[in-house]
Amino acid sequence: MSFLEKCFHLKEKKTTVKTELIAGLTTFLAMAYILGVNPMILSDAGMDVEAVFMATALSSAIACFLMGFLANYPVALSAGMGVNALFAYTVCLGMGYSWQAALAAVFLSGIVFVVISVTGIRKKIIDSIPVQLKLAIGAGIGFFIAFVGLKNSGIIIANESTFVGIGDLSDPTVLLSIFGVLATIVCVVRKVPAGVFVGLVITAIAGVILGLCGFDGMPALNGLFTTHFNMSAAGAFMSGFGELFAHPFNAVVIIFSFLFVDFFDTAGTLVAIGNEIGLVNEKGELENAEQALLADSIGTCIGAALGTSTVTSFVESSSGVGVGGRTGLTAVTTGVLFILSIFISPLILGLITNAVTAPALIIVGVMMAQQLRSIQWDDLVIAIPAFITVISMILTYSISNGIAFGFIAYTVAMIAAGKTKEIHPTVWILMVIFVIYFASPYFAI
Repeated sequence: MSFLEKCFHLKEKKTTVKTELIAGLTTFLAMAYILGVNPMILSDAGMDVEAVFMATALSSAIACFLMGFLANYPVALSAGMGVNALFAYTVCLGMGYSWQAALAAVFLSGIVFVVISVTGIRKKIIDSIPVQLKLAIGAGIGFFIAFVGLKNSGIIIANESTFVGIGDLSDPTVLLSIFGVLATIVCVVRKVPAGVFVGLVITAIAGVILGLCGFDGMPALNGLFTTHFNMSAAGAFMSGFGELFAHPFNAVVIIFSFLFVDFFDTAGTLVAIGNEIGLVNEKGELENAEQALLADSIGTCIGAALGTSTVTSFVESSSGVGVGGRTGLTAVTTGVLFILSIFISPLILGLITNAVTAPALIIVGVMMAQQLRSIQWDDLVIAIPAFITVISMILTYSISNGIAFGFIAYTVAMIAAGKTKEIHPTVWILMVIFVIYFASPYFAI
C-alpha cells in the first residue's frame, strides 16, 4: 500500500485502491473491443490476425504502464481506431504499400512524437489551445463516444435518405444495448457506487442469459485459456524502410498523416480527461503533460515494433474516470488486464461485445458533455468555434477533424472581432497546417 501511495499519490487525489481497480477494469471493458476489431482491420492489409492480437495486447499493456508510472494519468492506450483504418485502407490498399512499410511509417511517426514530446514542443501546442476550445473539445469527445456507442450497438444506423436513422428495435442485440443504457441510467441516477461498471456487468449477464436461451449475437462464455502466442509480426517494420522511402514525398505524407491523427486524438483525449479530473490549471495548462505525451509517443514506437498500428490514448478512458479513476493506478490496472487477456482471449472475445460496451460509452458521453456549461455561449467569438468543434467531431466521425475545424473557426472569429493580436502564434501555425490539410488531396485522410 505504501508503494502504491508513493507512486500514485492516492490520498492527494482523493481516491482509493479499490476505486482505481474498478476504474481500470471499467476502462478495459469499454475498450477491449479493440482486441477483436484491430486484428480484423489490419488483416485486410494482409497481416495475420493472431499476430496482430498479440501485438495489440502487449503494446497496449506496456503503453498503459508507461502512462500510469510516468504521468500518473488514468488514461489507457491501445491501437487507435481510425488510424488503423488509415493504415489498412489508405496506406496499404489505397497507396499500394505493404503492411511492413506502413509499420515503418508508424514507427517513424512515433520517433518524431518522442522528439517533440521531450523538447516540450508538443506540450506548448496543447497549452496554446484556448481554454474555451479545450472545453468544447472535451464535450465534443463526449458526444463523439456516445455516437460511437449508439452506432456500434445498432441503435443508430446508416440511412440512404437521411444519412442516419433508427436501427431495428426488434433485433435482440439492439434491445440488449437499450436495456443496458436503461440499467446504467438507473445505476448512475441512483448514485450506485461504480454505476457505469455495474451497468456493464448487468448488461453482460443479461446477454449471456439471452444467449443461453437461443438468441444470436449475444455475449457467450467461450473457452477460457489459450497457449498459442503468435509474434510473427514483431520486428517486421525494419524490412519496410526501403519500400517506404522509394518515394520520399509519399513517405513524408504518410508519416505526417499518422503523426497528425495521433497528435490531435491524443491532445483531445488528454484535454478532455484533464478537465474532468482537475489536471488543467488556471492558465489552461495540463499538469504532467510532458510525461503523458512521452508515454503516448513511446507507445506508438513499441506498437510498431511489435506489429500493430499507432498506439494512442483512448477516449474510452473516460469511462474509468466516470467511476472514480483519478491516478495512474487506473491505467496500470488496465495494462495488467491487457496482459491477462492474452491468456484468456477466447473468454474475453466472447463476453466483450458492442452491445455490452455501448451503454457505458453513451452514459459517459453524457457526463463529458456537461463541460458545455462552462462555455461562454453568449460570446459568439467563443460559441461559434465551440459549436463547430462539437458538431464536426460527430458528423465527420473524427476527433481530429473536429479540432481542426474548431481552430479554423476560432481564428476567423477572432479576426472578425478585431482581436487578431490576442491569437497565440501557435494557433496561427496550426490554422495554416489545418487549411493545407483540408485543401490538399495529399493530406486528406
